[in-house]
Amino acid sequence: MNVSARQKLTFRHYVEGFLRLVRVRNLFIVALTQYLTRILLIGPREDWYLIMRDPALFQIVLSTVMIAAAGYIINDYFDVKIDIVNKPERVVVGRYLKRRVAMGAHQVLNVLGVLLGLMVSRWVFLVNVLSVTLLWFYSAQFKRLPFIGNFVVSLLTALSLVVLTVYYPHNRHLVFVYATFSFFISLVREIIKDMEDVRGDEAHGCRTLPIVWGIRHTKYFLYFLISLFVLTLFLMADTLDNTILAWLFAALLLPIAWLVYRLIRADTRRDFAALSSLCKLIMLLGLTTMLWA
Repeated sequence: MNVSARQKLTFRHYVEGFLRLVRVRNLFIVALTQYLTRILLIGPREDWYLIMRDPALFQIVLSTVMIAAAGYIINDYFDVKIDIVNKPERVVVGRYLKRRVAMGAHQVLNVLGVLLGLMVSRWVFLVNVLSVTLLWFYSAQFKRLPFIGNFVVSLLTALSLVVLTVYYPHNRHLVFVYATFSFFISLVREIIKDMEDVRGDEAHGCRTLPIVWGIRHTKYFLYFLISLFVLTLFLMADTLDNTILAWLFAALLLPIAWLVYRLIRADTRRDFAALSSLCKLIMLLGLTTMLWA
C-alpha cells in the first residue's frame, strides 16, 4: 500500500509539473483569445455557433497552443539555473521532469503544431514555422540580449492573432489593431519582468535592458514605449474611422495611467511583480473591448 501510494503521488507530481511547465492557464487564454477574435472581430458574430464548430479554426488554435506549450518547455529547459535564483518554486525541468523528457515533449509538440498548420494552409504553416524558429532562438540566445528578446516574444504574441488573418482575411485591419495592442502591452510587460528578474539574470551573464542601462534608464524607455503605445492605438483607430474603438481605448487610459504611476514609484522585486500582473490585467481589459469594437 505504501509503495502504491508513493507511485500515485509521484505520477500526480509528474502531471502537475508538466501542466505547470506548459503554463496551462496561459494556453487557455491564448485559445480563448483566438476564438473571440474569430467571432467578434472577423465575424460575422451572428454565425458564432458555426464558427465554434469550424474544424479549420480548431486546427489553427490547437497548433498555436501546441507551439506555445513547446515554447514554454524549451524556455524553461534553457533557464533552469536562472530560475533557481529568480523563481525556485516554479522550477520543473530537472525536478519533476527529466531534461530529455522535456526536450522530447518540446519536439513532439512543435512537429504536431506545424503539421496541423500545414493541414489548414501553407501560409499558416509558414507562420507556425516562423514561430517555432523564433521561440527556439529566443530561448537559446535572444532573451539574454538587450531588447531583442523582449521584442521577439511580443512579436510572437501578436502573431497569435495575425495567423488568423492568414486564413480569414475579413476585417483584417481590425485584427491588426488588436495585434498591435497585444504587441505593445506584452513588450512593456516583458521589460518589467526583466526588471523583476535582474538578480538571477545578471548572475548568469544575461544582458537585459535593466542590466545594461540600469533600472532608472529602463524606466525612461518604458515611459517612451507606453506613450508610443497609446499614440499608435489612437492613430490606428482614427485610420479605421472607428469612433467606438477610439472611446474604448480612451477608457483604457485610466489603468495605463495607473501603470505609469506605479512604475514611477516601483523599486523592489515585489513592485515589479505587481506591475507585471497589472499589465496582464490591462491586456485582459483590452481584449474585452472586442465585445463592442
